Amino acid sequence: MSQPQIKPVTGARYARIHGVGGYRPVRVIPNSEVLNWIDSSDEWIRSRSGIAERRWAGPEESVAEMSVQAAGKAIAQAGISPDQIGGVIVATVSHLKQTPAIATEIAERLGCGTAPAFDISAACAGFGYGLSLADGMIRGGSAGYVLVIGVERLSDLTDRSDRSTAFIFGDGAGAAIVGPSDTPGIGKVVWGSDGSQKDVISQTQAWDTAFGKEDAVNGLGEAHDDGRGKWPALRMEGQSVFRWAVWEMAKVAQQALDAAGITADQLGAFIPHQANMRITDAMIKALKLPESVPVARDITETGNTSAASIPLAMERMLESGEARSGDLALIIGFGAGLVYAAAVVTLP
Repeated sequence: MSQPQIKPVTGARYARIHGVGGYRPVRVIPNSEVLNWIDSSDEWIRSRSGIAERRWAGPEESVAEMSVQAAGKAIAQAGISPDQIGGVIVATVSHLKQTPAIATEIAERLGCGTAPAFDISAACAGFGYGLSLADGMIRGGSAGYVLVIGVERLSDLTDRSDRSTAFIFGDGAGAAIVGPSDTPGIGKVVWGSDGSQKDVISQTQAWDTAFGKEDAVNGLGEAHDDGRGKWPALRMEGQSVFRWAVWEMAKVAQQALDAAGITADQLGAFIPHQANMRITDAMIKALKLPESVPVARDITETGNTSAASIPLAMERMLESGEARSGDLALIIGFGAGLVYAAAVVTLP
């Protein structure tokens, strides 16, 4: 008797981004406000990071709400209905509940039916990680369309007294619809991690350490101070991150170009994670990017929004006309872990 065979699964031959959308909180935090928290100057902040202002979410602008708003725009641009979405992936490090995944609430609010929904924690590389997963789901046949969201409320994890980080982080959400394509629309995602440098960017304390293990076990986590003392925040060894990003991530970006069979002069846009303007400038030089290639510099008005930064910058470039639908764009994200992900994509 022959061994029964599992029926093969067939998916789309290729995948691409069909739509992109973003949400930026209403409240603008200019550098002048940051100067009330730390001993610095507008000139110092701008020269060190390129940031002039950032957006911080208000009480009603939750991780879920910002995600729903961004996703709605991406769905509309893709020209599909929510019930066509076969998967919802949310990249975030600032959804403060361990469980359930915020993706399930977002999927329900959008009307995605019983689509699988889950969160991933890959910091500033989260959108790239989600894009790779979505590409595999579509070509593997497990979904027709996948919603990938990068969303952060980093203001909840910002220590305003920390001169090295207080001016960096912002809030927001960016979303993309990934679906089938007749031609390759997403190049090989070059991704990876270096756990030997896990402490270079990290949360200052684990939740049980912040509240005390006894309090955590007894559910007394709310019995903390005003959110500035025991409440965990993000910390970063700026110089170590800068050196790693400049030297190592330029190599990863070049690997993504090579894997896609694309040269830098064939790009219609370069959309790096909006971490630091100096890092972006150094990567441009290392890649020998022609001056004719537009570069995302969304960080000036948005700050570092971690997993949300690439889709937010992509949306802005398309809306402003800096980049055009059908252009090839090199994207790269990198951050805590240390983790990274880069790919060449066709813009929606």
